[in-house]
Amino acid sequence: MKQDKFSQLAAILCISLFVLIAASCSDKTKAAPTKAEVTIDPNLYTVEHPDLFKMATVETKDVPLVLSANGTITPDVNRTIHVTSQGSGRVVDLKVRMGENVKKGQLLLTIHSADLAGAFSDYQKAAADERLAKKALDRSQLLYSHGALAEKDLQQADDTEEKARADVQNVEQRVRLLGGEIAHPSSVIELRAPVSGTIVEQNISGFEGIKSLDNSPNLFTIADLAQVWVLCDVYENALDDVHVGDSAEIKLNAYPDKTYRGKVVDISRVLDPNTRSAKARIVLPNRDGSLRPGMFAVVTFRSRKVQPKIIVPSTAVMRLQDKDWVFRKDSPQTFRRVEVHVLRADSDGTAQIADGVKAGDVLVSNALDFSSAVAEQGK
Repeated sequence: MKQDKFSQLAAILCISLFVLIAASCSDKTKAAPTKAEVTIDPNLYTVEHPDLFKMATVETKDVPLVLSANGTITPDVNRTIHVTSQGSGRVVDLKVRMGENVKKGQLLLTIHSADLAGAFSDYQKAAADERLAKKALDRSQLLYSHGALAEKDLQQADDTEEKARADVQNVEQRVRLLGGEIAHPSSVIELRAPVSGTIVEQNISGFEGIKSLDNSPNLFTIADLAQVWVLCDVYENALDDVHVGDSAEIKLNAYPDKTYRGKVVDISRVLDPNTRSAKARIVLPNRDGSLRPGMFAVVTFRSRKVQPKIIVPSTAVMRLQDKDWVFRKDSPQTFRRVEVHVLRADSDGTAQIADGVKAGDVLVSNALDFSSAVAEQGK
């Protein structure tokens, strides 16, 4: 019995001693200091020989305000003629098609016209009446000279002959207006090109009926494409930035490697109610005919207004992971990679920056070479 009590007491003492030792170890563990974590900035680079890299200083310059707009090549309205027929009838022979080049006086189509046939008939009747009136006048003058006719009768005969002559001239003019020739009576109208150019619109086909003076739309549209317009939409919030006389650069989808230059010659005084935009017009020469109506264009306006912009060399900007970066010098041997927002790259080898750097910052002039060099150094 005594031995059992002694065993229980010994067990209690052992457990107590274990708890005390554990508590002591726990306090020592809490009191021991932890080692500080070391963090490395992935955008910070240290180079041993920075003098091997050319540097450029960020500048601020006053540059023209640049605005882009979508546009379309269209014929010059001042060089465009709508071709219609003055007489009704039916097309019997169509000589030309849409897109063809035509010369002034070239036959476009022929029309069998009842209007022209009726005009020739009226001319023949008027000419017969005029001949009869002339004979009556001659006879009246002879009788009047012998005292056998009163003066009022002579005046009446003279008036009748003048009216008959006027009727003949009237009908002659109508025949010519319909496209006929008095010397060659016919019921066929030959419609000819009034100017040289390109057929840019066709609204008639073979054997179709034609209405007189009610051609809506017209039969053909002929345009001289030696000069064309670029019409583009300038939205009302940008109208104050575009003016007549501003220079413009035009890029076409058809010729992506070419840049055309012109000036704004007119800006519409009326806004399109649907798009809230005004049409700006630019005139371009087109001697070789490469500019075709309907071509899509992107127009870049360079306004006479200027505003300060941050300018860096284009080579100082590196494109990486869909972002633009530059390397800014922070100390003699330390460079920081900084994300920037490029507004535009210009043809003079510079780029406009919106943010990320400021005037006076020193950048690596060739970011790509620097990036390759530090990558090799890190290996």
